[in-house]
Amino acid sequence: MDAKKLIAARVAQELKDGDVVNLGIGLPTLIPDYLPTDVHITLQSENGFLGMGPLEGEPLPDLVNAGGKACGMVPGTAFFDSAMSFAIIRGGHVDATVLGGLQVDQEGNLANWMVPGKMIPGMGGAMDLVTGAKQVIVAMEHATKDGGAKILKRCELPLTAAGKVTAIATELAFFRFVDGQLVLTETAPGVSLDEIRAKTEADYVVSPECREMCLPA
Repeated sequence: MDAKKLIAARVAQELKDGDVVNLGIGLPTLIPDYLPTDVHITLQSENGFLGMGPLEGEPLPDLVNAGGKACGMVPGTAFFDSAMSFAIIRGGHVDATVLGGLQVDQEGNLANWMVPGKMIPGMGGAMDLVTGAKQVIVAMEHATKDGGAKILKRCELPLTAAGKVTAIATELAFFRFVDGQLVLTETAPGVSLDEIRAKTEADYVVSPECREMCLPA
């Protein structure tokens, strides 16, 4: 299983039947493919609907996700304006948001919007999602392309939000924040504690119940 699929499969285990979930663009969109058959979630899209589904057949005109890509919808989908969408997010009605990260630090801070040297419009709705959602799960590869750490003592890039991350899933490990402490709870198959330590700058503790991830075949 490649890195992105492994991460998506592990995050899928965090979602509960009946959850309202907002998935960020990119890697998080793979997560529904790995949900257990008895788990049904409602996908919320910040551009204004509940009930986003997979694209089947020809795309409908103007039906896109928050990333501007064509998507589908499930029976019972509700559409509304951006004001209502962000009232749902800011009001704490989203059970979980899963989004990518450029950096996460040991204080639960997230930086995921400003790529050095690239022109971007801003962080968009991510700051609302990480503040309003009950769970904030960061799904990202463990290191940068040049091997640099992404789980740091302190984020170096501008923050999206401070102290809001509840869990981090990478292709090497799964971490939770427990009472403000970063805790390693699972290792990916074939990955040693020493390898995780070598590739993680942040201070963390290893749970006494740390185990290997249980992933689908």
